[in-house]
Amino acid sequence: MTSAMNVLRRLQARVPTTGLGREFYTDDAIFGLDLELIFYREWLFAGHTVELPRTGSYLTLQIGAYPVLLVRAADGVIRAFVNTCRHRGARVCPEARGTAVKLVCPYHQWTYELDGRLFAARQMGQGFDRTQFGLRRLHCETVGGYIFVCLAAEAPDFAPTRQQLEPYLAPHRLTEARVAFESTIIEEGNWKLVWENNRECYHCAINHPELARVYPDTPAITSASGGAADDPKIMEHWRRCEAAGLPGRLQLSADGQMRAARMPLVGSASSYTSSGEPAVRRPLSDAIAREANIGALLVFHYPTTWNHVLADHAITFRVLPLSPTRTQLTTKWLVHRDAVEGVDYDVEDLTRVWLATNEQDRRIVHENQIGMNSPTYEPGPLSHSHESGVGQFVDWYCSRLQARLGTATRELTHVA
Repeated sequence: MTSAMNVLRRLQARVPTTGLGREFYTDDAIFGLDLELIFYREWLFAGHTVELPRTGSYLTLQIGAYPVLLVRAADGVIRAFVNTCRHRGARVCPEARGTAVKLVCPYHQWTYELDGRLFAARQMGQGFDRTQFGLRRLHCETVGGYIFVCLAAEAPDFAPTRQQLEPYLAPHRLTEARVAFESTIIEEGNWKLVWENNRECYHCAINHPELARVYPDTPAITSASGGAADDPKIMEHWRRCEAAGLPGRLQLSADGQMRAARMPLVGSASSYTSSGEPAVRRPLSDAIAREANIGALLVFHYPTTWNHVLADHAITFRVLPLSPTRTQLTTKWLVHRDAVEGVDYDVEDLTRVWLATNEQDRRIVHENQIGMNSPTYEPGPLSHSHESGVGQFVDWYCSRLQARLGTATRELTHVA
């Protein structure tokens, strides 16, 4: 029996309202399936359009085995490529970011246009056809200042993602922001543990003292269901936001992959600072600045990003798996492009709450992984009131993997 068939049987035998078995957080083969069947097939958050401000601006990242290059071409369009030279495979752009007139491989100087076409290749002889050796393109889409890429040969339809996210993101005008600070940490745990920890605040009051001052641990906030509609404070918050022309009500996509909701913070807090006061004097959008406290726009899109977008700044998170027990988390703080550091905001004040929270979560996930590594570990029941978000994420993961494993095993059976 193939490894895929074994995993499919384990998924089918899973007890509802519990977590996954330890092998889903420790096993090399299952990690490989996570990459092949999820990360190499879904739309993935890669970065922000404002990080590529001019012609020739580029960013690079690594997604599993794929080195990825994002570049803004002369026509203003952001494109994505496999960051691998078509000659001998070296990375064309080894640096994390930069600006280039043309993309030149440092190994043998094969040179590419910003739209990926091969411009020059030295001494390749007669009959060499440059048109056949452009950089390999990846699917690339943008919405509300976010860049998404897909590594699959055929990408899922991006229209539902655009349709759901654009109305929520557009008022914040993140296409006119800039990244004020960026942090990347390695969490010593499986990528699903990172997500599960994010999808509940059962642990917040004790483990996140800085965040708890401004972010409520009310289960309805992290819930992915319609439970928030039973909370009068949240309902009133939605009415206030919608009266101001801001979409607020919770929307969960039909397949459970993405959610957007505008949620209140604690008391009169309007931002993630020690005082609850705005971290940035200049708001992201003048239109939003005229409105009363709008709380935080909470957005997630599995498997790579969750976000907190406020009136004064935005915080975005990108999750990328490195191994069965290691995950990269990149956090970026965005402010209005004309906000001046030291005048309109203080970096330490802007980042204090979430830098502390990320570090606390890093320790939590590591301890969680150590416990999961034990051969005696068995998943316990999830809290119905506090961990419905965890259950929703696990259900999404299982449904995705199960559907694609089912297809794969049917193909294997047919070939046999």
